[in-house]
Amino acid sequence: AVAAIPEGLVAVVTIVLSLGVTKMAKRQAIIRNLSAVETLGCTQVICSDKTGTLTQNKMTVVKHELAAAENKLLAGMALCSDAKWDPEAGEAVGEPTECALVNDAGKAGLTGLVEEHPRVGEAPFDSGRKMMSVVNLAPDGNYVQHTKGGPDVVLARCTMVRTAEGDVPLTDERRARIMEANKAMANDALRVMAAARVNYGKEAPESFSPEALEHDMTFLGLCGMIDPVRPEVGQAVAEAHAAGMNVVMITGDHIDTAVAIAKELGIVTDRSQAITGAELDRMSDEEFSRNIANYGVYARVQPEHKTRIVDTWKKLGKVVAMTGDGVNDAPSIKRADIGIGMGITGTDVTKNVADMVLADDNFATIINACEEGRRIYDNIRKSIAFLLSSNLAEVISVFVASLVGFTILEPTHLLWLNLITDCFPALAMAMEEAEPDIMEREPRSSTDGIFAGGMGLDCLVQGAMIGALTLVSYFVGLRFEGVPLADVLSGANKGLDGMTMAFLTLSMVEMFHSFNMRSRRKSVFSLPTQNKWLWGSFALSLVLTFAVIETPLARAFDFAEISAAEYGIAMALAFLIIPLVEAYKAIMRAVEKNKA
Repeated sequence: AVAAIPEGLVAVVTIVLSLGVTKMAKRQAIIRNLSAVETLGCTQVICSDKTGTLTQNKMTVVKHELAAAENKLLAGMALCSDAKWDPEAGEAVGEPTECALVNDAGKAGLTGLVEEHPRVGEAPFDSGRKMMSVVNLAPDGNYVQHTKGGPDVVLARCTMVRTAEGDVPLTDERRARIMEANKAMANDALRVMAAARVNYGKEAPESFSPEALEHDMTFLGLCGMIDPVRPEVGQAVAEAHAAGMNVVMITGDHIDTAVAIAKELGIVTDRSQAITGAELDRMSDEEFSRNIANYGVYARVQPEHKTRIVDTWKKLGKVVAMTGDGVNDAPSIKRADIGIGMGITGTDVTKNVADMVLADDNFATIINACEEGRRIYDNIRKSIAFLLSSNLAEVISVFVASLVGFTILEPTHLLWLNLITDCFPALAMAMEEAEPDIMEREPRSSTDGIFAGGMGLDCLVQGAMIGALTLVSYFVGLRFEGVPLADVLSGANKGLDGMTMAFLTLSMVEMFHSFNMRSRRKSVFSLPTQNKWLWGSFALSLVLTFAVIETPLARAFDFAEISAAEYGIAMALAFLIIPLVEAYKAIMRAVEKNKA
């Protein structure tokens, strides 16, 4: 019995993890690092990208502002994009934000812009500059630069603005009006992009570097686009908060846009809970550590900010999950306790360093994975507690019998018990559904051992109960057989009735006890679901146990033919483990409630 414990535990834990990982994959969470399954149950902070994870990543332009000539604004946005118009599909193909801009121009009939205005140079988008510039050759032979990016950074590099009267100087008053319009759009949860242009005439610029292109530009206007939130994310955020997990949004969007969406999802309730990357740069590490719990939104961030956020939470002892999709996100994903890559929009670099990949890029899948991680860990503990208490009962029974001087179970009996009544129920527990309140608990501490929360005491008490019932059954069998204990101790009689009843009781008590272990603290009668696999293992073990007692195999096991009364008493003693453990659970619930 003792020798079988470590091998049984390893086998059961491995199988429980494997079945859990398979179930996670069916729920769109692909585990790349097996240890992440256990860590998911400890998650305390989830740092999530906005676009595509909290939102649907289906951008649509719904508003234009400050565009004297709307077609100029639409053409500038479309030309300063890598998305292309697909005539057959009747829509753009490419990155969602740029597709929205090209589709917006397409609705106005501007579908042949790329052919009419070939690109001759560009300064690609950079997360530091937050803008992109291209130089096109117009049909009239002039070289024209188009720039798009965040309104604040584009506006800072403009000196003129296009109006109905033509290009006029960009005064402070006009800048203020533009920023007011930007804020109003952002408050409506719109992602705002600004466009500007420069006309070089017949001579192309000497350099296409950002420094050479992005200055003294003429401001064209703003485009506001909406990326609807995923309908299931609001509920997922609420579940995360109920489970004691802190949800943090990290985005490159304007802070007002980010706050509006975060409010809609229930991540923050006030603008004071948001901070920009620039404000974060001005904050010392000590100040940030003191205030990090106050922030639920980080806007206009750089990749290095993500790493700093992860490191600061970890210094405070929190278990952190971080999502990302770009190459620049890889350091923060690798630094987090659980790195989460995007399966649809994520780069290969990001997926390779991630512990888990979301096949659907959906935030709700993270919460499902955390719930599954808690369920798997619970089931591992239940299986371990069942195996240890059962094996401890066998050890106690054999140890007491050896001290007194009689044989209660033979080696073949113990091997059969470990093969049949220990193995099948422990495996069936891997399929146990999550308990109803699993997402209402605080995350367990990452430093908690497997026996935390009184599980060690549970194993000792329940093992002693099972061992006592087995010994009682043995002595009842001796009484039915009419054999004095002295004859057994002297070797004059083996006490086969007692041995047979002890084997039957121990086999069945372990099966009944497996139902107790569906929950460590809740009454088995209060659980809303049934475990059909556990019922199946019970039926199989019952058939095999009676077969080994009633068939010719009984001779090989030294079993006696016992009466119906002996059968009834052995089964009654076995069933007694259920009310005994129910009483123990009630006592422990009262004790834990008083401690709380």
